[in-house]
Amino acid sequence: MNKVLHMAQERGLVRFDWLDAKYSFSFGNYFNPEKMNFGALRVLNDDTIAAGMGFGKHPHKNMEIITIVQSGSLKHEDSMGNKGIIEAGDIQVMSAGSGIEHSEVNASSQDSLRLFQLWIHTQTRDVTPRYEQKKIAPLLTKNGFTTIVKPKQEAARDDIWIHQQAYISIGNFSDDTQTNYTLQQPQNGVYIMVIEGSISVVDQIVQHRDAIGIWDTTSVNMSITKNSSVLIVEVPMI
Repeated sequence: MNKVLHMAQERGLVRFDWLDAKYSFSFGNYFNPEKMNFGALRVLNDDTIAAGMGFGKHPHKNMEIITIVQSGSLKHEDSMGNKGIIEAGDIQVMSAGSGIEHSEVNASSQDSLRLFQLWIHTQTRDVTPRYEQKKIAPLLTKNGFTTIVKPKQEAARDDIWIHQQAYISIGNFSDDTQTNYTLQQPQNGVYIMVIEGSISVVDQIVQHRDAIGIWDTTSVNMSITKNSSVLIVEVPMI
């Protein structure tokens, strides 16, 4: 088993009058050669966006882009004609494929917006771009992990999927819990971020917004304290 620890306070930090962004990996003006990615996971941004502000139309290509809204609401428009509001408890998945342009703006004129955005390298290049959003809050089980994103090949009709052998899971824990995460594919690794609360994993205490990457294992045991929320991103170690 191998591991890498990324403490919350060591993330890249960008602050404008409308944006407070924390980057787990090199992004934009933040560059750290030791934090370029974790396997196929290229971006994990933790953004707070001021009311009425956001990112104007910009392009993407050959990347799986996943947005999880923590609080507030996000207005999305893209070059495929999709328009929508993504609210807290929702997930948005966009396969950029052969190329897409979109804008992301805080839909509220009064309240700030908090979200996670992940970019995962695609397994299949230049696919037809696609867009999907879904409410995930009702799907989450109590005191356990729920896989909310799967590879296309494994997805059932109503599942959220991407063009990569990757899985995204979220766990909300109201009680102290001992649990195990078994990797879906043994060659993958897992990047675990504590959204809220605290966990103990591989003899390491991981707390609010800390993250740990683990690979060369088939399962991970965790002790999770009550009132914790945990994000797990399982990806190929390319």
